[in-house]
Amino acid sequence: MSLQGKSAIVTGAGQGVGQGIALALAAAGAQVAVAGRTLAKVEATCRQIEARGGRALALECDVKSASSLERSVTAAVAAFGGLNILVNNAQEVPLGTLLQVSDESFQAGLESGPLAVMRMMKLCYPHLKGDGCIVNLASSSARRWDMTGYGAYAATKEAIRALTRAAACEWGRDGIRTNAILPLASSPGMAWWMEHNAAEAAQFLDTIPLGRVGDCERDIGDFVVQLCSDACSYINGQSIGVDGGQALIA
Repeated sequence: MSLQGKSAIVTGAGQGVGQGIALALAAAGAQVAVAGRTLAKVEATCRQIEARGGRALALECDVKSASSLERSVTAAVAAFGGLNILVNNAQEVPLGTLLQVSDESFQAGLESGPLAVMRMMKLCYPHLKGDGCIVNLASSSARRWDMTGYGAYAATKEAIRALTRAAACEWGRDGIRTNAILPLASSPGMAWWMEHNAAEAAQFLDTIPLGRVGDCERDIGDFVVQLCSDACSYINGQSIGVDGGQALIA
């Protein structure tokens, strides 16, 4: 799947799933603006891309700041001469039971999640018109039969799915496709969760039909490449599980 001549911006691309997506997009030929809160991390991702012969731009970006998002989009468009792909990956995760999650933690999840996604989509909209693809990262946490400890997180991610569907319906005629993926991958966040919830993690792994956690680049990133390619030019407004069949997405 070739993305030669395309330009992309990926938030939260200094590590984990965001980094895997950035690497895969670059491997497919796209120029990638690698955005993240920690400049050293996004610079490291850029070095990996450049070592493989790709072109990347490191952007220090706090997705909770409207002005930081605007600066990042402006810099990416100036560097690449346009923008074709937006991947909204970065988000702070408000985990815990409803009694445990503080207002501050939940607000941070909302600001870095659905609010940042909506801001980025609106900022990128004029540049994506005609040949654009947006991929927002959601979660299968809301599909759990027992959502104890995941309600606040799931609420922020379900809001992203709603915004995804709205953008798909409103902007499809402008030549912009918008989809959400619900990934399960071996990210630092996943590793932390498995380490601190060993018994639950072992049970969870048993529910993955393919019997493994996905690789950030090969499994998640490569699927995003396909979703952004002409091979998926008729896919719009969908929530797609990239999780080895673990969750039932509806």
